[in-house]
Amino acid sequence: MKKNMTTTAGNPICDNQNSMTAGLRGPVLVQDYQLIEKLAHQNRERIPERVVHAKGSGAFGELTINHDISQYTKAKVLQKGKKTRLLLRFSTVAGESGAADAERDVRGFALKFYTQEGNWDLVGNNTPVFFIRDAYKFPDFIHTQKRHPVTNLRSNTAAWDFWSLSPESLHQVTILMSERGLPQSYRHVNGYGSHTYSLINDKNERFWVKFHFKTKQGIRTLTNKQAAKIIAEDRESSQKDLFYSIENEDFPKWNFQIQIMTEEQAKTCAFNPFDLTKVWPHKDYPMIDVGEMVLNENPKNYFNEIEQSSFSPSNIVPGIGFSTDKMLQARIFSYPDAHRYRIGTHYEMLPVNRPVNEVNTYHADGSMNFAVRERTDAYYEPNSFNGPVENSVHNEPSLAIEGDAARYNHRDGNDDFSQVRALFNLMNDNQKSQLFSNIAESMQGVPDEIVNRQLALFKQVHKDYESGVKKALGF
Repeated sequence: MKKNMTTTAGNPICDNQNSMTAGLRGPVLVQDYQLIEKLAHQNRERIPERVVHAKGSGAFGELTINHDISQYTKAKVLQKGKKTRLLLRFSTVAGESGAADAERDVRGFALKFYTQEGNWDLVGNNTPVFFIRDAYKFPDFIHTQKRHPVTNLRSNTAAWDFWSLSPESLHQVTILMSERGLPQSYRHVNGYGSHTYSLINDKNERFWVKFHFKTKQGIRTLTNKQAAKIIAEDRESSQKDLFYSIENEDFPKWNFQIQIMTEEQAKTCAFNPFDLTKVWPHKDYPMIDVGEMVLNENPKNYFNEIEQSSFSPSNIVPGIGFSTDKMLQARIFSYPDAHRYRIGTHYEMLPVNRPVNEVNTYHADGSMNFAVRERTDAYYEPNSFNGPVENSVHNEPSLAIEGDAARYNHRDGNDDFSQVRALFNLMNDNQKSQLFSNIAESMQGVPDEIVNRQLALFKQVHKDYESGVKKALGF
């Protein structure tokens, strides 16, 4: 038996084929509520796309913890034997929602774990570093990745101008222009929390941590030529690959690992361990196996569960905390603020964002507030009516802070070349050749002044880096 069609208020609809008109040939009547409702709803079927990471794909899965790391954290989600449902959204960074999947770009790797203690969001990328270390420069950087205000075209000149004036970008630029800058699919990338976070154990001891997810499918990449052919035939190549691999029960998997640094080690570290443009060397801070992540469930509705999914590094659980990473500190604010603007004040009430545990807040009113609350006099805090209260047991250990408040120049005394040099020296001749070719291709049309400024930065990394790009450019 078919169900009766209704309005959004549940009223039955007698005719969904013909508008109500005055006579056979019209005009239509204002009282045809469902006509107006359908047209008005269609106008609002698209929420504003994300300013960055607009083009994305996602799936649900499970994280299983196979190793004991309780010496580092009391977080229930990270205890041996624990299984936790999750949502993983992949994305490209620069392009709009209609961009092609097979473009050279960083890939977003955003995780939401539905834990017993609330949602834990780990919002990272497929690279362990980023272009900048201070969020003060983030809007400026993103402007270079978007469209020119006059031509409305993407601008290689803007990108290379910014990078050539920002030596801290060298590490990420080198990765982006390498073979890893153009993945074959979302299943064939690693994921990184990128930022330094903290873990806190049941003794209230703090450890600094880096989160890694290593693909069990292997790293697979494309050349620019291969990607151009794919884009000409299929702009949704990564979306299709992810969806149908799960539909066909070829479930993609990742090994979950961490790196640990003690607070004492951080004090004597040769570089700033909270700098997003740096990695922690594995020989000094070895990888520790934690568990396995699998994606095994496609969304039932893309818009509801992927487009409206909202991730934020501000969502942490007891046993996991923040660090003094400037970029992380800024993202703690900027991500929830973006969701409030894009989706609505109470975006976390949506099913895909709602925690699986009980939510007790004193937030009131605002858009998208569709919770049906019990009658109560406890609508403020503190109160005398048995409303939810704080629990000091979740306090973190204090963090010692030194120095005067000032605008410190993040480029002064900072080595932006050594780690890039180490990466460059790891590349074989073929990988270097691809790097030089990719850079030269992306520099087409860029003024010589900017190119030469960037070449000078490459030279500080390694003379072969500069000479290889020069040769590829035909200089």
